[in-house]
Amino acid sequence: MSHDTHKRRNRIIAVSAALVLAVLAGACAVYLGDYYRADQAAIRAFLPQDAAWKEAPDGTIVFEPEGAAKGLIFYPGGKVEHTAYIPLMQACAGEGILCVLAEMPFRLAVLDVNAADGIREAYPGVEDWYIGGHSLGGSMAAAYLADHVSEFDGLILLGAYSTADLSAADLAALSVYGSEDQVMNREKYEANKPNLPRSLTELVIDGGCHAYFGMYGAQDGDGLPAITNEEQIRITAESIVRFME
Repeated sequence: MSHDTHKRRNRIIAVSAALVLAVLAGACAVYLGDYYRADQAAIRAFLPQDAAWKEAPDGTIVFEPEGAAKGLIFYPGGKVEHTAYIPLMQACAGEGILCVLAEMPFRLAVLDVNAADGIREAYPGVEDWYIGGHSLGGSMAAAYLADHVSEFDGLILLGAYSTADLSAADLAALSVYGSEDQVMNREKYEANKPNLPRSLTELVIDGGCHAYFGMYGAQDGDGLPAITNEEQIRITAESIVRFME
């Protein structure tokens, strides 16, 4: 092979590799940029007039009722804007629970499983801590919990399941999903149920769907809900409060 032919071949390889990388980068940008945005109008209509929260520089949103003895760290669902869960967090905070809503890189909890690090220490007045999340966020919260069992009192899964084995953990667990949920894989849910602590409390919301734990509109592939978004959030908040009691 001549020197010129060799150089030409290397140029072709280099250009081809650059094109492949550009296509992959473009596809990744499109994927990460396509997400479910919070329905701000619905959220404003749901929230009480005195609703208030704090937002940290890293995007974490904190709902801190006075004298809270129980705390919840919440991981949002995959490719869902975290502010979509403000109504649920506010509803729980209204019952005296300190709620910390994490913002995830590119709205994917799998990219920051350790988002809960340091939160408990920031609120020493809270005695009992729980961690949970929706969909992918719930699974990642369970994965975090597996390495921090002694630091928490329980796990809350909304339309989610745990692939981490927590069956031997001395924890309380709450699993909530809608009867019309067509996004959560039911076979995987049942297959992974033995991973949860024996003290599992399970609630199926009649008429509920996958998307209605937050306020971000309909989700692709989900079932048709028979209750309102507001109803599902209220039922979920009530179940969380009862669970923590």
